[in-house]
Amino acid sequence: MIKSRLKELSKSIIQLTAAATLATSASSVFAADKPGEGVEVTPIFPSIAEERFRGEIAIAGLQELGYEVEEPKETEYATMMLALSYGDADFTVHLWDVLHDTFYKKAGGDDTMVKAGDVIPGVLQGYLIDKKTADAHNIKSLADLKKPEIAKLFDADNDGKADLTGCNPGWGCELVIDHHIEAYGLGDTVNHNRGSYFALMADTITRYNEGKPVLYYTWVPQWISGVLVENKDVVWLEVPHTDLPDGNNDVNTSFNGKNLGFAVDRVMSVVNKDFAEENPVATKLLSLVQISASDESAQNLKMQDGEKSIADIKRHAQEWISANRGTYDSWLTEARAAVN
Repeated sequence: MIKSRLKELSKSIIQLTAAATLATSASSVFAADKPGEGVEVTPIFPSIAEERFRGEIAIAGLQELGYEVEEPKETEYATMMLALSYGDADFTVHLWDVLHDTFYKKAGGDDTMVKAGDVIPGVLQGYLIDKKTADAHNIKSLADLKKPEIAKLFDADNDGKADLTGCNPGWGCELVIDHHIEAYGLGDTVNHNRGSYFALMADTITRYNEGKPVLYYTWVPQWISGVLVENKDVVWLEVPHTDLPDGNNDVNTSFNGKNLGFAVDRVMSVVNKDFAEENPVATKLLSLVQISASDESAQNLKMQDGEKSIADIKRHAQEWISANRGTYDSWLTEARAAVN
């Protein structure tokens, strides 16, 4: 009987050991799959709904890695950099490397933040006019607007000056436009209309649809390039020479043989430095997240067509992930391998 009890006890110990081993193994697998479990992450994005899409792709990846991602804070770009620098937020995927360089450096730069990766390479900015007017009057350069008779073609408020649909205060592009107007001698013939950019562009598109000349600033990626199509509806204007507010005129401002006047830029992910050091998995993922300009433009066009709620944008992000699952999974695998 003693032998029988010892045998049963031994069997129970073996079973308990096996169960403990299995539980430990399952726990290890879970930890490896969800290395961010228990860590809160605070994103910070601009208040431009059209730029939320790429952020939702990044958030989804962090959540798959186990991170608890808080509701994103929203603010202007300069304030965004300050928040990241001071640790009031952990990451963004919205820094324009050249355009926002002053904001980045003034907030602390590389001492307090890490530029993790290129989210959208090859971002363009510049000035466009409708192709019909460009062809009819042989307008190729922004400098052509120095001629009063050319400027009056784009006069929407009958003050004799061209009306340029410009850029929101706080975006950074408004500073470049103002500088260009002065640098190229356009102060007497061009008005820079600034305010709510997308409301102004809605008016600009209405004017175009009415057959009237239009002059506007824009960037790619976003939905406007899908409504006013380059070389079909509109054309880029050249500038006489590169002249940027910070005096760094050696940057590349040319696209397809035209000097657009703005740096050919890239949108980057930026991470608070302390967060980056403490969370190498999250930082690795954010260094890998990348979408094409055409993908973001296509998503923005869906928003313009009515799919513009946060729920819509989140769904668009999930649709993008499903369509690019192989690439997306490779990001997750590389990120998981970055565990300390």
